[in-house]
Amino acid sequence: MKRQLLIVLLFATATAAFAQNGATIDETARFLAGLPVTGVLEPLTHDTGWQEHAAAMDEAWTKKEQLQIVPIREWMSINATEYQLSSNTMFYMFSGPDFLYANIFFPNANTYILAGLEPIGQVPDLTRIPPEMLRAELAALRGSMSTILRFQYFITKDMRAEFGRGSIGGTLPILYVFLARLGYTVTDVARVNSPADGVKITFTEGDRPQTLNYFKTDLAGGNSNFLRWCAARSPGLSLLKAASFLMHGDGFSGVRNFLLEHSRVIVQDDSGLPLRAFPKGWKVNLYGRYVPHQEEFAKYYQPQLAALYAQEPQPSPLGFAFGYHWQKEDGILMVATRDGSNAEPEIRRALRPTEN
Repeated sequence: MKRQLLIVLLFATATAAFAQNGATIDETARFLAGLPVTGVLEPLTHDTGWQEHAAAMDEAWTKKEQLQIVPIREWMSINATEYQLSSNTMFYMFSGPDFLYANIFFPNANTYILAGLEPIGQVPDLTRIPPEMLRAELAALRGSMSTILRFQYFITKDMRAEFGRGSIGGTLPILYVFLARLGYTVTDVARVNSPADGVKITFTEGDRPQTLNYFKTDLAGGNSNFLRWCAARSPGLSLLKAASFLMHGDGFSGVRNFLLEHSRVIVQDDSGLPLRAFPKGWKVNLYGRYVPHQEEFAKYYQPQLAALYAQEPQPSPLGFAFGYHWQKEDGILMVATRDGSNAEPEIRRALRPTEN
């Protein structure tokens, strides 16, 4: 009885965290994204703090579109059209709240499943936050998103520092911002507790509903309830980016095996699955450049990968940065596809990634 009462209280708290006091979820998402709104939130947009927030978000988003969003979508339309158009489930392990890149690579997925260690967080009633506090909250939100908007990944320690500063925090407001800025309408949000603590967001573009799930879960170890839940929704399209080389060791064998068994395609940088991990029946195309990492990631150097990229002639650059390298000249992309055969894995370097 006590356990049931605790669950009821937890869900009541979660519902309150999503309450908007007259504002729709979509209006709240647009407000946080620095986009024009109507209704009860419109008066708040006259505050200079929100206007500064909107201007900063506009500037950052314009640069993001020019340097990443447009180039990646164009690249996918040439090199991986089938998967760009696919409506399969999309898996993004070690993602944090990075719905942006999940959608850039796979915009047509029916269901997105993201997983990380970052908390779900909350977006309370914005009309009840004092103006000076709301200005600080919006500045903290920008701070938590600064590295992914400037480069192409979150810095977890910086993001966590911003998460704990106020009443608007966690992954939820960041997911709202990405959805709004990508042009979607957010129609529903619900807290879930199975297969892990998470949030389920329904959004649309036109009349077609899509679902975004984010789960706070530890992916270390072997098989888990979360991975079994994901398996029931496979086969999927998988993305790995700035994954800290976690699957290069045995501590994350469960998620590594899951991805190889339940993915139709895996798009990744060199920090995802090591090249040696791909078994029979996989084809891996290598694009861009392989630039070895320094300091903490130097130990994950892959000689086989380096040898393939060292072949002449030099491959064409991607045209956009990807992974841990910030310069577009150093972008690396690996597109692995599974055909289900018993043939030895085929790994080849693609010399001209923008030509058929």
